[in-house]
Amino acid sequence: MSSHILVNKIENLSSEKVDHPTAAVPARPRAWLAVLTLWQREVVRFLRQRNRIVGALGSPVVFWLLIGSGLGRSFQPPGSTVPISYLEYFFPGTLVMILLFTAIFSTISVIEDRREGFLQAVLVSPAPRWSIVMGKIMGGTTLAWMQGLLFCLLAPLSGIDLTLGRFAELVGIIFIISFGMTGLGFLVAWPMDSTQGFHAIMNLFLIPLWMLSGALFPAAGAPSIIRWIMLANPVTYAVSAVRSVFYDDMAAVAGGGLPGGAVSLVVSVLFALAMFAACVLLANRPGPGVQARGGGKHR
Repeated sequence: MSSHILVNKIENLSSEKVDHPTAAVPARPRAWLAVLTLWQREVVRFLRQRNRIVGALGSPVVFWLLIGSGLGRSFQPPGSTVPISYLEYFFPGTLVMILLFTAIFSTISVIEDRREGFLQAVLVSPAPRWSIVMGKIMGGTTLAWMQGLLFCLLAPLSGIDLTLGRFAELVGIIFIISFGMTGLGFLVAWPMDSTQGFHAIMNLFLIPLWMLSGALFPAAGAPSIIRWIMLANPVTYAVSAVRSVFYDDMAAVAGGGLPGGAVSLVVSVLFALAMFAACVLLANRPGPGVQARGGGKHR
């Protein structure tokens, strides 16, 4: 689907309101049509680039197999009472890594759309700003969500008993985590005009965020300063939320020192909502080279 067709589709959302005021289409359905249009564009563009699919999912799988198999059963979390291989311990962390990197780097399309002129055309359309933000975030969320669920199918290889009920829980939890991480990426990408700068900034922060989340090592054996950093890290709650689905007693398997499943889920939901609210506020701020139609205020 070409960019010109999508822009015309969004701009025509309120054409009936302009030409026929008495038969105007309600604003809310028009806004959600804009969301669906931008959402579809993100997913279609990703599916047409097969190398992105292989790279986004293949690299973490290889990383998980090499690191997990290398350490094997020589790993035992402090405080755990159940034997666990590192391949099994590392699985939830690898899943969150897939979600984190896929979701955040999908928002690089914001910079590309601005450079191509598509974003400016969408911003001056009648579509409200929140719908544009929602469409972009939902696109990245869907990509991360799909790849995360595909990786979950490898859980039995690590020794995790993935039942149908647990998989159903993961469907919702993975979506929440993906939404929050995509919002974080959008927040960074929106004011930037360089994909190289975006990569540099995100690589600087993403690796420490992921490493200090309980994905690589448990908090129980870490120094106190590291444990405090881990508790302040939103990715920590994502890893704990995923890990709590796999085990009835997470502390017995992965050791203590990390928040429980219920707390982790609540924090993940609040983080996702906070990221979306921050993105909408940022998108409503006047930006260079982008003016609202007719000189009016941003929607």
